[in-house]
Amino acid sequence: MKKDFMFTSESVTEGHPDKVCDQISDAIVDHFLEQDPCSAVRAECAVATSVLFIASRFASRATVDFANTARRVIKEIGYEDRDFSYKTCSILTSLKELSQEEYSCFDDASLSDEDIERISVRNQATVYGFACNQTPSLMPMPIWLAQKLSRRLTLAMRQSILPFLAPDGKTQVGVEYRASKAHRIHTITVSTSLREPKKLERKKVEDDILEYVIKPAFAEAPIRPDSKTRIFVNPEGTLLLGGPAIHSGLTGRKNAVDTYGEYGRHSDSALSGKDPMRIDRVGPYAARYAAKNLVAAGLAEECEVQLSYSIGLSRPVSIQVDSFDTGKLPDKELATLIKKHFDFRLGGILKEFGLRTLPSKMKGGFYRKLAAHGHVGRMDMDLPWERTDKVDLLK
Repeated sequence: MKKDFMFTSESVTEGHPDKVCDQISDAIVDHFLEQDPCSAVRAECAVATSVLFIASRFASRATVDFANTARRVIKEIGYEDRDFSYKTCSILTSLKELSQEEYSCFDDASLSDEDIERISVRNQATVYGFACNQTPSLMPMPIWLAQKLSRRLTLAMRQSILPFLAPDGKTQVGVEYRASKAHRIHTITVSTSLREPKKLERKKVEDDILEYVIKPAFAEAPIRPDSKTRIFVNPEGTLLLGGPAIHSGLTGRKNAVDTYGEYGRHSDSALSGKDPMRIDRVGPYAARYAAKNLVAAGLAEECEVQLSYSIGLSRPVSIQVDSFDTGKLPDKELATLIKKHFDFRLGGILKEFGLRTLPSKMKGGFYRKLAAHGHVGRMDMDLPWERTDKVDLLK
C-alpha cells in the first residue's frame, strides 16, 4: 500500500448529460417496478443537442409512457432553455417486448433457501465493493468531498441561491495523503455552466461559488482547504448553458462517479437502467455491504470485496477480499467470515435488500435517486447496503 501520494476524484451534477441519461433510465426502471415488481427491464439513453434517444427491452404487466417520463425528469433537472428543453427536445424510442422467459415473478421476502438456490444469474459479471475508514460514510475522502461539492452546486442552482447557475456542472477534489492518511486538500475545482454568462463578471462567479458552494460543502469535513489549497472555478473559461447542447451523454458512462472515484475498483457495467434481477447491478451493492461491515467492525482499515459470477449458477464462483495489508486477520480469513455471514446469491440479495419493491415504497422513486451523486456511500438515503448491521456477527 502506498504511503505518500496524491489522489483526485470527480463528481458531476444532475444536469451533466451522462447523468441526465442515467436518471431517465432509472426513472423508467422505477415506473415499471412501481406497477409490477416482477418486471424485467433494461433502459439506455443517449442525448445530444435537442435529441434524446431511448432504447428499452422489457417484460412486464406495467404500462410506461417513456417520452413523458423522460420529459418530467428533464424538467425536474432544470432544462427549460431553448438550447435544450423538456418541452421541445425530440424523443426517439426503440422498444422491444421480451419473451415471458425473462419474466420472473416470485415474492422475494418469502424465498426459502431452496428457492434462492434455484435462482441463477443470467449474465456473467465480476463486481467490486470497497470501504475505508477515511470518512463517516466509510468512503474514500476524494470522492466523498467531490460528491458533497456537486450536491451543494445542485442545491445552489435549484434553490436559486445562485440564480446564474445552469444545471450542468462537475467538481474535483485532490487530496494529499501522508502515511496512508488523508492529510490536506491539495486542489478544488468547480466547473459550472452559467445562464447568460456574458452578463456576469468572472470575479463575482468565483467569489459566489467559494462562499455558497465550497465553504458550506467543507464546513463539516474532517480536513478543509488551507492557505496553500489551489481553488479553480471554471478554469477552462466561462461556459454557456452547458448540458446536451454542448456535449452528448450516455447511460452508464460515469461508473467511477457512481462508486469510489477510481480509488477502489468498479465493474465496467453500468449500474443504472437495469432491474434488480441483473447481478451486474445488485452484486456491487452486496459487495459494498460486506466491505463496509468489515471496516465498521474494525477488522480492516480499508478493504475490497470481489465477487465473480457465471451464467447459470446461483452463487459467485469466487469471493475475494483484499485488505491492502490493513486487516486484523489474514485476507483469507476475512473472506471466510463474509462467506459465513453474507448471502451473495442473487435470490439472497433480493431477499435481504427488498430491491424489487423499494420503488413502490419510496416517494418519488428509488433508483432514479441513486442515479445522481452516487450509488454507494449515501448518507441522505436509507440504503440497505449501507447499513452496518452485521458488525457484531463479524466481531
